[in-house]
Amino acid sequence: MLAAFFFFAAALAAQSAAAEHAAEQMVPDNPSEHTPPVQPIPYSHKKHLSLGLDCKDCHTNPGPGKLMTFPETGKCMLCHDTVAKNKPSIQKLAEFAKTKQAVPWVRVYTVLPGVAWSHRAHLEAGVKCETCHGKVREIEAMSEVTSVTTMYSCLHCHEMNQAKTACDTCHKH
Repeated sequence: MLAAFFFFAAALAAQSAAAEHAAEQMVPDNPSEHTPPVQPIPYSHKKHLSLGLDCKDCHTNPGPGKLMTFPETGKCMLCHDTVAKNKPSIQKLAEFAKTKQAVPWVRVYTVLPGVAWSHRAHLEAGVKCETCHGKVREIEAMSEVTSVTTMYSCLHCHEMNQAKTACDTCHKH
């Protein structure tokens, strides 16, 4: 009976490890995590998402949907007019808002030149933000956690999901 318990426990552990590995491979050829870039204002995705915010609450997808936008400072100030307003980082944010300047955020993921890529097409196909950007709900400072900007990983993902792989799918003339 004890041997059966240990066998069952070992099988569960192996199954759990396999599921974790599968989740890490949602986007193939993932590099190890990069150091987050220094941002003009520290921002914790983990803290903000734990409050019930969703990606689309701050990052909108304008037409034609190539890049998700950064939120306008006025949108941030809807909460930060009262929340943590004495913190130096929020005072810096308030200065940007007061002068109607955008915070000069450092973009973490960049589409390569010559690639016609769209968030909208991927979201409409049912791809979740986490597929390409990792477990954002657990990230303090955003960094590149997947190699979604390489041709290999894009082609491999398209093949795995039976999406088009013809050159003109991503490279428009």
